[in-house]
Amino acid sequence: MKELLADLTSGDDERAERSIPAIANLGLAVIPPLLDLTRSEDSDVRWWAVRALAASPHTRTVDLIPLLSDSAPEVRAATALALCNHPHEEAVDALIHTLSDEDALTAGLAGNALVKIGSPSVPPLLKVMEEAPTGIRIVVLRTLSEIRDRRAIPVMMKCLGEESAFLQYWAQEGLERLGLDMVYIKP
Repeated sequence: MKELLADLTSGDDERAERSIPAIANLGLAVIPPLLDLTRSEDSDVRWWAVRALAASPHTRTVDLIPLLSDSAPEVRAATALALCNHPHEEAVDALIHTLSDEDALTAGLAGNALVKIGSPSVPPLLKVMEEAPTGIRIVVLRTLSEIRDRRAIPVMMKCLGEESAFLQYWAQEGLERLGLDMVYIKP
C-alpha cells in the first residue's frame, strides 16, 4: 500500500493515474490513508487523494462532503466530481452551497452531482431559485432540467419570461425533457 500511495503522491501525473486501479482494489483498508492525504498542505496531494477516493467503491459520501470546502478550487471540483460517483442525499445541502462556488467548474460539477442524487435535491433547488442571483439560478435550472422532476414545472414556466436567455433556454429544455414541449401563449 505504501508504494502505491507513494506513486499517487509522486508528482508524476501518469504514474499517479496508473496507481488508481490498484489503490481501488485494496478495498476498505486504503480509505483511512487516503483521507489522511486529503489533509495534506499540498493541494496536488489532496487532489490525487480525492481522485483515488472517487475511484473506490468503499468511499463514503460523508467523507467527501467536507472536502467541498477545500481552499483549492481544483480540489473542490474533484470532490464535486467524486460525489457524482458516490451520490447520496446526505450531500444535498453541501452541494447546494457549492452551487455558488466562485469557481464555475466546481459549481457546475456540484449541479451534476445533484442530478445524480435526483429527486431529493429538488425541494432545496426550488428554494434556491427563489432567492439566488441569476448566475446561480442558471446552474440550478440546468440541474432541475436534467433531474426531470415535475415539481419544477412552475419554476420553469416562470423562467420562460425571464430576461436571461440562459434561464429561458434551460426552462424550455427542462419542459421539453418533461414532455411539455409546446408553445406557451400568455392570455
